[in-house]
Amino acid sequence: MNNVPFNQNLMRYLFLFVFLFCTTLGVISQTDNSKFSGQLNPAIEELAEFVALPSDAHFPDDVLKNIDWLHQAFQARGFTTRSLSTKSSPLFLAEMSKGKDLPTVLFYMHLDGQPVDPAKWNQSDPYKVVLKERDNKGEWRELPWNSLDGSIDSEWRLFGRAAADDKGPIVAFLNTMDILNADGGEVRCNIKVILDSEEEIGSPNLAAAVKKNKKTLSADVLVIHDGPMHISGEPTLIFGCRGITRVDLTTYGPVLPQHSGHFGNYAPNPAFSMARLLNTMKDEEGRVLIDGYYDGIDLTPEIKSILAAVPDDEASIHNLLQIADNEKVGKNYQESLQYPSLNVRGLSSGWVGAQARTIVPDICEAAIDIRLVPESDPKRLLSLIKEHISKQGYHVVTSNPTKDERMKFNNIVKVEAGGATLPFRTDVDSDAGKWLNKALSEQFQSEVIKVRIMGGTVPISPFIRELNIPAVIVPLVNADNSQHSPNENLRIGNLLSAMESFYAILTTEM
Repeated sequence: MNNVPFNQNLMRYLFLFVFLFCTTLGVISQTDNSKFSGQLNPAIEELAEFVALPSDAHFPDDVLKNIDWLHQAFQARGFTTRSLSTKSSPLFLAEMSKGKDLPTVLFYMHLDGQPVDPAKWNQSDPYKVVLKERDNKGEWRELPWNSLDGSIDSEWRLFGRAAADDKGPIVAFLNTMDILNADGGEVRCNIKVILDSEEEIGSPNLAAAVKKNKKTLSADVLVIHDGPMHISGEPTLIFGCRGITRVDLTTYGPVLPQHSGHFGNYAPNPAFSMARLLNTMKDEEGRVLIDGYYDGIDLTPEIKSILAAVPDDEASIHNLLQIADNEKVGKNYQESLQYPSLNVRGLSSGWVGAQARTIVPDICEAAIDIRLVPESDPKRLLSLIKEHISKQGYHVVTSNPTKDERMKFNNIVKVEAGGATLPFRTDVDSDAGKWLNKALSEQFQSEVIKVRIMGGTVPISPFIRELNIPAVIVPLVNADNSQHSPNENLRIGNLLSAMESFYAILTTEM
């Protein structure tokens, strides 16, 4: 899943919170259904084999090795497979027909993982899966692999890059097919599985590939398996995700950094210019002040009821983030996700720390990301931002200013916009939503948590746009999986419940 990584210390607090939450409330427990628990060891072994193949999309040769592995793994379960070419690494497609009168489900997952910095992992090789358990201090300690020969604790973790994001769900799907083949379970749909090979770098070639293979990928519904379940561990359905775009701003001072003794109080400081500009964009409670930024968003009583049903604990979120209060875009966490964000993800001017020097900087740069919702058109928001900057008395340019421009205008801002990954949202009461809710609620005998839209971004809008089908995210991995960070892990209980989820989806009539 393409998201900004959590801080490692923050994840440690999240580990502890989830451990206490689940232990106290008994939300997550080891299944007693032998046909799933009996498949657990083979699934773990296969996951370790798959994770051992590095899958950083920046290295296409490694990606091809993963695709070769997938061809063998899916064909062994009776699928026909093929690679769909792109300008870079291909997509992987597996198909299985169960009857021309049955609906077709397109399952989306991704095979690539985030890059690794081995020095920051608590194991010698991030691509060699390590089994660990948490001690009474909340620290992880390694277990020998023969620990799996006896009783398996569902809270044990499998540490390795891409174990959770997103190879775990792929392996769970494969092993669910083994269970179905063994017990004769009736699959109630035709199956297509599309695996993205460049999700972690923004899927730059996905849209063109989907458009080119529109007929091949045709289906009745798209089911996405990426990202974490709700922190409670209860079965979760997510009916949309925010999109993302970016805007980079640069303000200017002297043409070169200048001695702060000679030119302090004289040469304009671009850091203060940027600070003044950014300060006009949000109020003290975090609401965007740019005219029209939130236009088109109406949280009706019905929508608010859906949002309120998600069992978030605001006090626990505050404790996790170590914040006294949250911003006031919406009345709670779920409401905040219904609006486009305006986030300063980085600021740079001059030097700091041991490198600090007594200068007036020449430039200040602000990197901004905007999480999009279906009501927010990225081009319109960019236009509003530019208009707002101009109203504050800044001269807007799209490239570094010329000497003539620098000599003429006091306040110059360069605005550079990036491309956009669009959001999507499916009606919670859609037929697809009702089908998946029935499958999961009956399998787990539990009420399913329904999230209207999640904060992160999954780049699957091309499927929705080109294939004209509804899409729902069914997250399967633990919330504290450290995705994108060092020490990524998959909780064994989630590998087990993932197989149960796939079994339920495949055998429930649409």
